[in-house]
Amino acid sequence: MNRVVASIEARMGSSRFPGKVLADVCGQPALTRLARRLRRCKTVHAVVLATSTAPADDALETWAQTEGVACYRGSETDVLGRVVDAQRTAGGEIVVEVTGDSVLTDPEIIDLGVNTFRMNDCDIVTNVRRPAFPMGTDVQVFRLSDLIEIERTVGDPAVREHVSLYFYEHPERYRIVHLYPPARWYGPELRFQLDYVEDLRFITEVYRRLEPTYGDAFGLHEIMTVLRREPALAEINRHCLDKAPR
Repeated sequence: MNRVVASIEARMGSSRFPGKVLADVCGQPALTRLARRLRRCKTVHAVVLATSTAPADDALETWAQTEGVACYRGSETDVLGRVVDAQRTAGGEIVVEVTGDSVLTDPEIIDLGVNTFRMNDCDIVTNVRRPAFPMGTDVQVFRLSDLIEIERTVGDPAVREHVSLYFYEHPERYRIVHLYPPARWYGPELRFQLDYVEDLRFITEVYRRLEPTYGDAFGLHEIMTVLRREPALAEINRHCLDKAPR
């Protein structure tokens, strides 16, 4: 059984929302919420925080020590190299790529991605390139050996910043399995990630409704149930837009 390691890409610097990964979500830092979710994954053997050596990210190393999460610090701009080294230190063989803004990650979706990767002759399993899931409920699974080869041979700045970009831009080289959700999970127009202050408001409102019953142990099903009951919640951050990798 290959060792599956989820690496969280996070740093305090952000042009849109500095310090977002430690923003308060109903009394807990956003990263704590994310780490608790990843620990509920049945297919993930370890979690490592991949942050930078920038002084501002000392706070993230302190957070990791407090939460008992392994931490690797590397280049602030070369995220690809940082993730490769973080995975190596954690003994990873299969990578689950996670960004620190994915506060509402659903362990069931991560497990679906890892199990699909194991059961298919493929190089990457993903749900991010053909929009169907809510944004921020991402899963991307691939071999560390493939990522090491990309890191060793590709100097493109966009690839160094966006860890899995090379897989998608070279479908002739990599066998890609795209995940699609059942109808109850479909919602490509919904934003569950944390990039803007409005996103934090949305995530906080979700936690206010669901944490009293479920703690951190709620997933996409429970969130979608809330949104069907209160569709106005989705309007809080609907206008927020992502920046394209290129």
